[in-house]
Amino acid sequence: MNSEITAYNDSQTAEDKKICDALSNEINAFLHEAENKIWHRHPVWFLDGNPVVGYSKLKDSVRLLFWSGQSFEEPGLQNEGSFKAAEARFTHVDQINIEDLKRWLEKARNIQWDYKNIVKRKGTLIRLK
Repeated sequence: MNSEITAYNDSQTAEDKKICDALSNEINAFLHEAENKIWHRHPVWFLDGNPVVGYSKLKDSVRLLFWSGQSFEEPGLQNEGSFKAAEARFTHVDQINIEDLKRWLEKARNIQWDYKNIVKRKGTLIRLK
């Protein structure tokens, strides 16, 4: 894993670090082909230069964000923002359902909107997969 992501996780409180470590370990194991780095101050994984999943520390939780998550049609994910993103929030590591997470990660690999070129397309998203 990227050392910057490890440092990000290590900078969290004890419980939030457990959540971040669990998320990053599962994401890395499942999306082993993805590039991962700190992007806009948060851990993000990219497939072919397109952001697909990341997480960030919010005031009261850790948010797991899937850039194309609204297209997953998953009841465990809530819509986020005005594009296609969806999220899940965690306050304790035991709230992470590994089976759900793996299913979401598989969908992140197979269902993608083109965020990489959103600026070129003046805010218009097109479906890649």
